[in-house]
Amino acid sequence: MSEVPSDLDTYRIPWKNVTEVTMFILMGFTDNTELKVFLLLLFLAAYLFTLIGNLGLVLLVIEDVRLHTPMYYFLSVLSFLDACYSSVVTPKMLVDFLGKSKAISFLGCETQIFLIISLGTTECFLLAAMAYDRYVAIYNPLLYSVNMSPQVYVPLIIASYVGGFLHGTLHTVATFSLSFCASNEIRHVFCDIPPLLAISCSDTHINHLLLFYFAGSIEVITISIVLISYAFILLAILKMRSAEGRRKAFSTCGSHLTGVSIYHGTILFMYVRPSSSYASDNDMIVSIFYTVGITMLNPIIYSLRNKDVKEAMKKLFEKQCFNNKDFGIHSN
Repeated sequence: MSEVPSDLDTYRIPWKNVTEVTMFILMGFTDNTELKVFLLLLFLAAYLFTLIGNLGLVLLVIEDVRLHTPMYYFLSVLSFLDACYSSVVTPKMLVDFLGKSKAISFLGCETQIFLIISLGTTECFLLAAMAYDRYVAIYNPLLYSVNMSPQVYVPLIIASYVGGFLHGTLHTVATFSLSFCASNEIRHVFCDIPPLLAISCSDTHINHLLLFYFAGSIEVITISIVLISYAFILLAILKMRSAEGRRKAFSTCGSHLTGVSIYHGTILFMYVRPSSSYASDNDMIVSIFYTVGITMLNPIIYSLRNKDVKEAMKKLFEKQCFNNKDFGIHSN
């Protein structure tokens, strides 16, 4: 009796006598049904928390006039980026947990990689700009509104996006100029450059060099800006006479440094290392952490330790409660 092919076998390409790949199969974590259900619920909860936390922070900055400062504009842009970043990966992953087919089209894979690299690089530049903003605010607070005017912070935000999308375009074009004819099975939960290079039947030496040097250069530049900014910030804090001023400065900067350290640490692990050290299972876990975990943690890191954000949340909550009570009275 011949074996009936599964849905996954329909899309799987054999190792011999093949043509060019037109779609890929995302192998994912596991085929265990019970574990897939658990992971589905876990990532669904994380995704909802990410959207509520990040988009809620954007709404908070828009609604509260006290948060209409460059620092919170940067934070709202970061939150919007994180919501988009997570949305590029998580919905497809949730669908794959539910369905038997884990196929993704060639164009879908290309789009996913472009957005992941573009948004991720934009966040690197934005975190550096936020460090510079904190330096300007703490080192010379009297001239902060002048030195960080809209003519300064708006171009910084735009430049972050332009740099990010140029970097994403470079790697997307370079990756999908390769031939994929050996296998279409990606040992990952989403399309990413290292696992794609692993299944290409072309020479990927140039691609590995591009990934290492361009991603490495961006990491070196942005991390250097952060470290130099915080070196000056530390000097300024040590010169402060007010203990309350030092505490507030350390609290604000500590949140930013925590977010920067976690984000850049995972990026360095994933992209700026020799290709021979890639291990698909470990890389998959780290990738999930920086696409799902960090985007979920950022609202907590930047809001729970921030007095202004907590007060704005309290004010908005009280306003909503008052409006609901007022509506109830008029209804009666």
